[in-house]
Amino acid sequence: MTKRCKTLFSINPFSITIYLTLLIVFIFIFIEPSFLEIVELKTLDLRFKARGTMKPHDAVVLAVIDEKSLNKEGRWPWPRSKIAKLIDYLSNDGAKVIGFDIGFLEPDENTNLKLIDQFEQKIESLQLENNKIKEFINESKNAADNDLILADAIRKSQAKIVLGHFFYMDKAALNYRIEQKDIERQTERIKNSKYPLLMYSQQDITIDPFISAYIPEANIDILSQAADSSGYFNMLPDKDGVVRWMPLVFKCGRDIYAPLSIQSIWHYLDQPQLMVKVANYGIQGIKMGERFIPTAEDGKMLINYLGPEQTFPHYSLTDMIQGNIPQGTFKGKVVMVGATAIAIYDTRSTPFSGLGEYPGLEIHATVINNIISNNFLKKPKWTTLFDALAIILIGLFTGVVVRRVGALKGILFSSVLFILYILISYWLFMYWGIWVTIIYPLLTLVLVYISLTVYRYLTEERERKKIKGAFTYYLSSDVINEILKDPEKLKLGGDRKDLSVLFSDIRGFTTIAEGLTPEEVVHLLNEYLTVMTDIVIKNNGLLDKYMGDAIMALYGAPLDLPDHPSRACHSALEMMTELERLNQKWIAEGKHPIDIGIGINTGPMIVGNMGSVERFDFTAMGDSVNLGSRLEGANKSYKTNIIISEFTFERVKNDFTCMELDSVRVKGKQRPVKIYSLVGYKNLPAIQQDVINQFNQGITFYKKKKWDKAIRIFENITAMDPDLYAAHVYIERCLDLKKNPPPAGWDGAYTMTTK
Repeated sequence: MTKRCKTLFSINPFSITIYLTLLIVFIFIFIEPSFLEIVELKTLDLRFKARGTMKPHDAVVLAVIDEKSLNKEGRWPWPRSKIAKLIDYLSNDGAKVIGFDIGFLEPDENTNLKLIDQFEQKIESLQLENNKIKEFINESKNAADNDLILADAIRKSQAKIVLGHFFYMDKAALNYRIEQKDIERQTERIKNSKYPLLMYSQQDITIDPFISAYIPEANIDILSQAADSSGYFNMLPDKDGVVRWMPLVFKCGRDIYAPLSIQSIWHYLDQPQLMVKVANYGIQGIKMGERFIPTAEDGKMLINYLGPEQTFPHYSLTDMIQGNIPQGTFKGKVVMVGATAIAIYDTRSTPFSGLGEYPGLEIHATVINNIISNNFLKKPKWTTLFDALAIILIGLFTGVVVRRVGALKGILFSSVLFILYILISYWLFMYWGIWVTIIYPLLTLVLVYISLTVYRYLTEERERKKIKGAFTYYLSSDVINEILKDPEKLKLGGDRKDLSVLFSDIRGFTTIAEGLTPEEVVHLLNEYLTVMTDIVIKNNGLLDKYMGDAIMALYGAPLDLPDHPSRACHSALEMMTELERLNQKWIAEGKHPIDIGIGINTGPMIVGNMGSVERFDFTAMGDSVNLGSRLEGANKSYKTNIIISEFTFERVKNDFTCMELDSVRVKGKQRPVKIYSLVGYKNLPAIQQDVINQFNQGITFYKKKKWDKAIRIFENITAMDPDLYAAHVYIERCLDLKKNPPPAGWDGAYTMTTK
């Protein structure tokens, strides 16, 4: 537990991953910075654009006040008699609902009606009582009163008429003082836009989740009373000015009201039961008969846009007024009436459009289409948990993988995970209509990746310097570069590996040093060790350590080398060649030549950093290392230069010429080990090969206790090669064993007493 706490409260890849992930979760749940919120909204817009345009339901069409209508009928606003003609036309053509995304908020400006009123007042002032004149005045009034004409058209219409109004959302939006009676009058005019029912999931809910409006700006009385209902056309853009939500519930005073889109589709569906459902966390949605319209907690519906402007059919109002559209075009449809002309400025920004390029009328049509098609976008409450889990899982997964792989694999993994999450989010959006957050999980991925990469760079740079400082003089630059790719090879502690170890030592160095000054000793050693070290490094060995005049070298660690026994043998032979060159140089300089012994063994060893975290001592330990050291010392007994074990011999016998020297039993071990003299490479001179063959035969007789035959062979070898001291050794052994026969069960092994 203490170790885990220490890891968590120190700077390391694990703690960096945990802290960054938790930080993003905290920001996502509790802070939600505006700039990140806007970026997330833009990712939603991109999802719309990536999905492309969808075909709308054919029940919704638009009757538009476009540039063509303004050119033909004159500038807006038009006399309301023209709107009456429009209603008559649509009603006669069989439209089921006509919704107005325009307000009739003031009486129609009609100069003829004003003149008639003035004429009536003058008649009254003159006290002229004439029924025919009064009748004429009334008939003229009715013919000139556009509001009355429009009200009559609304009342006579077979199509349901839904008027539009708007709310002032707060007191500051109203730039004049309004009396209470005026507020009551305005509220009375929109009573037919109230929701009939409000249902709470439980009785003790005390929250007020509704968006509050200050006061309505309603249509004039005569029209409000004539219409079937009305609905507000307010829209609430997001922080970046884009309309993505439609508020389906406003609260004004003690009542709650529906928008133009809800009222229009409600009448289109023949007024099924309509209610607002409220849970303890906020508004659940709108229930309309069998349909359920999901909303956010504040009653806003996420608009599922179908495409850019003119995705829905547009029909010019002037063509309708003039009767230029085929009969039956609007039969059984919801006809939304409003402005698309740029001059009227009823345009908005949407995910498919630029700044202020999308008709507000088409947004209402889109909401109606979503409800008819039951094609909603949703961001249910559980998506918050999904988003938080996505942040955590992506953060942790990135942290686990990136810290374990190289830089290239890390960026490939992160890129794939980045794209994969985008595809998952798009799939949920496209096929399930669910909006999950993209920006926070991807931000977590990027921050964790960058942080771990920077941490790796800083720590690896420090590690590189430490490794280079520790191994510059002990390994080749190629090997160091390979190690730097995977510094884990130098982790603290040891691993069990199959390696080769080489020991070398100068014979009689103490005696040689006694005849030299300290400076000469240092110079001699520096020159000798430099040459020997270069040979080790050239063969990709590791110079483990200097022990006075002795050298210990490893092959196969820290860099894996499958041919490490061969490399060790190459090094030994090169050492002898270079020693001969050095001796010739020293003799020419009047200095004493030197001789060395080399021992090589191959086998399992414990290898690794046996020092500390800050100070390297990369070395090997174990019986195989000890045997290598003893083989180096065994050279004194046979006056050889290079002895290898049977374990090394089995790995190099096809590449080098070796001569079996003996079977020895080292201190502490019962099983004897065959040892070989490394003579050289293959294809040696015939006489030298003959000596080796005879020596092998002599050993065979020796092990069979045929002392006389063995002696004759070794004496013959001595005549052929007087420098092969091992033959003298066996002659002495045979003579001794001949006088003092070995015990029964003798295996021919010699017990080593040297180091």
